[in-house]
Amino acid sequence: MKTEYNLSKMKSRPNPYASKLKKSVTMRLSEDVVQYSKSMAAEAGVLYQSLVNLYLRDCLAQNRKVEIKWPSNS
Repeated sequence: MKTEYNLSKMKSRPNPYASKLKKSVTMRLSEDVVQYSKSMAAEAGVLYQSLVNLYLRDCLAQNRKVEIKWPSNS
């Protein structure tokens, strides 16, 4: 392998994976949710952030909706 390459004649092109890049976000999660995610991820051999992303991606693919029932104030 060469120790030095000449890239000056190389042409640029758009990144074909740009639409699939991940966006960094900040979320506030309960400690027990984080610990559960980390333990499940350790069993699966993936990072817990990847596990959460996979779960949310599955929810998106299955068009799952959250049903929240707040306690009534009676």
